[in-house]
Amino acid sequence: MTSELLDIGIQPAGYRLPDDARVGRVRLQVSDLDTSVAYYTRVLGFRVAAQQGRVAELGPQDGPVLVELHERPGARPVPRRGLLGLYHFAILLPDHAALGRFVAHLGEVGAYAGSADHLVSEALYLSDPDGLGIEVYADRPRGQWTRHGREIAMKTAPLDLRALVRASGGEPWVGMPSGTTIGHVHFHVGALDEAEAFYYSALGFDKVVWSYPGALFFSAGGYHHHVGTNTWAAGAPAAGADDARLLEWELRLPHAKDMAAAAASAARAGYGVRIDDADRLITDPWGTTVRLTQRSNP
Repeated sequence: MTSELLDIGIQPAGYRLPDDARVGRVRLQVSDLDTSVAYYTRVLGFRVAAQQGRVAELGPQDGPVLVELHERPGARPVPRRGLLGLYHFAILLPDHAALGRFVAHLGEVGAYAGSADHLVSEALYLSDPDGLGIEVYADRPRGQWTRHGREIAMKTAPLDLRALVRASGGEPWVGMPSGTTIGHVHFHVGALDEAEAFYYSALGFDKVVWSYPGALFFSAGGYHHHVGTNTWAAGAPAAGADDARLLEWELRLPHAKDMAAAAASAARAGYGVRIDDADRLITDPWGTTVRLTQRSNP
């Protein structure tokens, strides 16, 4: 690790995730598979990599599966105030120009999106047919990020959408491009101290942003965040079996020994660890499950 990365964030006292830990695919429960597939392909630009029964696997035009849709007929949509659990999952585009092409595409298909400049990134916010939150974003180069001491500076400011469209160079959007990944996941939680206990002390992420109102952000390797948590839906119930929701998300680690170490750290902290073949599954206090898996696993 470079000395620059050692100066970013606050490291956990015990186990610490490797710098190259990354978010993998997300698995979502939706009410109607056909409706959701139509949205994820037409609006977001995913391709259907596979579909069988009540499950569809989606990915960029040239790349691995990033999203799995699991149909539960009649699943309740996310209420307006939200549920504890998923706030949004975030699709990271490879560059600023790709985000500009996506902005132009949304205008062409008449899809509404919110937007924000977070200093470290530029982001668009959408909701799928069941109200599940989606962010589509592009990072600014790390050399342009600013810090307040060890804390990465983030805020929510207006996004210059016209400048983004100009950055596209007039090239058309032809779907999620090669190099697209799931950059982070962000959750509604009941309390930030409990979120810190799980994601920082037990799972081993660094704490990187702690001054954002009502939120706490965690990452590996000096990233601005792989996991966001907030209390903006405090008092809401947790998403349940009959709700549209995040079923689980993957945390991809480079080696089996890393999975074992992260699982052991969570177990020492009192969290249950379930085994699924070579993977380990751990659930946070609000029912959100993380699947620890090897990064080479597609």
